[in-house]
Amino acid sequence: MRIAQVAPLFEAVPPKLYGGTERVVAHLTDALVDQGHDVTLFAAGETQTKAKLVAVRARPLRLDSGHLNSDLASHLSMMHEVRLRADAFDVIHFHVDLIHFPFFEDMPQRTLTTLHGRLDIDDLRGAYARWHSYPLVSISRSQRAPLPNANWYATVQHGVLPDHYRFNPQSQGGYLAFLGRISPEKRPDRAIEIAKAAGLPLRIAAKVDAADHAYFETCIRPLLDHPLIEFIGEIGDREKSAFLGGARALLFPIDWPEPFGLVMIEAMACGTPVVAWNCGSVPEVIQHGVSGLIVDDIAGAVKAVRTIAELSRARVRRAFDERFTADAMATRYARLYWQLARDSRVQVGGVA
Repeated sequence: MRIAQVAPLFEAVPPKLYGGTERVVAHLTDALVDQGHDVTLFAAGETQTKAKLVAVRARPLRLDSGHLNSDLASHLSMMHEVRLRADAFDVIHFHVDLIHFPFFEDMPQRTLTTLHGRLDIDDLRGAYARWHSYPLVSISRSQRAPLPNANWYATVQHGVLPDHYRFNPQSQGGYLAFLGRISPEKRPDRAIEIAKAAGLPLRIAAKVDAADHAYFETCIRPLLDHPLIEFIGEIGDREKSAFLGGARALLFPIDWPEPFGLVMIEAMACGTPVVAWNCGSVPEVIQHGVSGLIVDDIAGAVKAVRTIAELSRARVRRAFDERFTADAMATRYARLYWQLARDSRVQVGGVA
């Protein structure tokens, strides 16, 4: 099948450091190529892929800080490029929210749109009602809650390439890990509170976006001056296996409707169990008592990190292999592509 993957332009595919959507697109694209599909990837320069690459700008937007850039103009230019080549593909898979909707109104049945972000935003309801013909994919069932009447086509959970994560049968460092982004909804302050209460070291490997700089300086930096807390900063794929695999547990103390939480399955791939808040997609990703422990408060989290070593790290990795590999994700999407192609041929043929 001839498939186009359309990625955001903020990061390379895969990203050199933080970047969940671009990482998922990278792993999906390579897995589809491995399965024998003819895949073209529209993405930023510096991308590494097994697919045919159409680099629509020289550098990812976030790494191109030496210039004044417009992410809107860059993504609109990419939409124009995809539109010019649209006839070359059986299906065009978008990962850029809804910016492509006005460009492809005459062929929505040949597109698939995976929504990677939060949907509890007021303006989205009207937009998805206006462009209701586009088939949408959610990355968890809970993600759909704010838009129950949208044109949902399927739910496909994320997957990653297993070889990118090294299984560690034993926690060597005895520390707790927090990986991702410093922001109020990710609750690094909770992670610090849990570690201090449990008397366990916490290592924080996280980026600080410009939008969250004030929060970091005001609310988080004062909490870092403690012998149990170590702030590492942003890390990339090369460091992840050692960082996650060496941890006693990953802390995922979120305070928002997380659509998926890629770091949870990255930890699972390393054999590291997850202590996560009962929020958003967490109950769909973590099997309580198998791949981690789901908690409701600080006291429950402290108890969890003290007992989580009782979970089998081999079983944690097995839970990942059973559900969250890139090959499994690509297989699910391939079924949807064939279904779209079949439905499109039926519509063109005028058959009800």
